[in-house]
Amino acid sequence: MPPVIDTHAHFVPAYFPAGSGRTPLWPAMEHRADGQAAIVIGGKPFRVLTPANWDVPARLAEMTAQGIDRQVLSPMPELLSHWFPADDADDLCRYMNDSLAAMIAAAPDRLSGIGMVPVQDPARATRRLAEIKALGLRGIELGSHVDGVALGDPRFDELYATAEDLDLCLMIHPLHPAGKDRLPGHPALAAAAAFPLDTALAGASLLSAGIPARFPRLRIMLCHGGGALPWILPRLDRVWSLGGPLGAVFPERPSAMARRFFYDSVVYDPVTLRYIADALGEDRIVIGSDFPFVIQQDQPGDFAAGVLPAAALSRAALAFLGLPAEHGG
Repeated sequence: MPPVIDTHAHFVPAYFPAGSGRTPLWPAMEHRADGQAAIVIGGKPFRVLTPANWDVPARLAEMTAQGIDRQVLSPMPELLSHWFPADDADDLCRYMNDSLAAMIAAAPDRLSGIGMVPVQDPARATRRLAEIKALGLRGIELGSHVDGVALGDPRFDELYATAEDLDLCLMIHPLHPAGKDRLPGHPALAAAAAFPLDTALAGASLLSAGIPARFPRLRIMLCHGGGALPWILPRLDRVWSLGGPLGAVFPERPSAMARRFFYDSVVYDPVTLRYIADALGEDRIVIGSDFPFVIQQDQPGDFAAGVLPAAALSRAALAFLGLPAEHGG
């Protein structure tokens, strides 16, 4: 059987450096007697976490129970901290990347990683990509915008070019989505309803900037099946087909460029996954779980393989990560 490679899974380290003298939003961990911990941001508990976030044996046991052979760890999105002062962001990024590399070193046959850089300072972030590469990480995670700046903004061109040159991938995860003010109530409502919309905005920004065409070797994954992007591509194609100033919004047909992205399978519904694969290509779909959070897709390999060939899913994950076939197990 081809290995089940979970490309969308998060981690949080067991501890953070002291926040004295740093931004008030610097994270901290409050460990509890039951083995769980609350991550505290801005002096308020943000989320209660299980040991599988930071404890490698606990994670491996849960991976086995979920039928996952290899998992690609990336930071909990809130920790990307695109809104921090650049110096604080840089310190947190380097600590997170070192913590991630240490987890991978404890189980290199089952764990890989995607790190983070201080993208609010694009020049500094670009310089840090060499450190990402040296740590053995496969790429970087970005929010769906950088504190309000669209991912297609030209200020990120050098970052994309350098990531392409270093053979690093980009994982785009929704973060602080637009429209939260129109979704009052439990914060989970924003994650359920606004995250997919913000991913579509990020994808449309990348397409309008021609990123897939201008950086053809840059591997980009849009989380949660690309959110709403697959569903609005016909509308974007229509705009492009009109030509003139309106059509010039996109340098090429949007759906053609979108087929150069990768998309994970965290969509919970087989009909939805089938639509995305038909619209964008079976070879662009990778398995994802959103592990180890409550919203995770259980048994992600079985779910995705119920729709798509298991071998194709494994090949797509390795292609996204830039790994040879034998790395899959």
